[in-house]
Amino acid sequence: MADSSPLPQRLLEARTLKGISQKGLGIQLGMEPGSASGRMNHYEKGRHTPDYPTLKRIAAELDVPVAYFFCESHVMAELVCHIAKLSEKDQKALLSQIKDVKEEPFL
Repeated sequence: MADSSPLPQRLLEARTLKGISQKGLGIQLGMEPGSASGRMNHYEKGRHTPDYPTLKRIAAELDVPVAYFFCESHVMAELVCHIAKLSEKDQKALLSQIKDVKEEPFL
């Protein structure tokens, strides 16, 4: 995914995995039926980038965390999705385990 944003590809992947058309997703987001497919196509082609509130609604419709759209590798994208589905308690436990393995500072 080089220098370009991973968002268009991630959006396309998540939408197709859910079996939703561009038009269908756009309509679920409240877009006009006549322009829904075109707007979603522009997002997936990288011609336009959705604003954050729109991206949050897209993420909710596709059942992925917003962070998924910005993961540069498929492995990280998959990890983010799995971690997001854990309870906060389990997320903290997993973070603790990762910190035990990786003995470097956070940043």
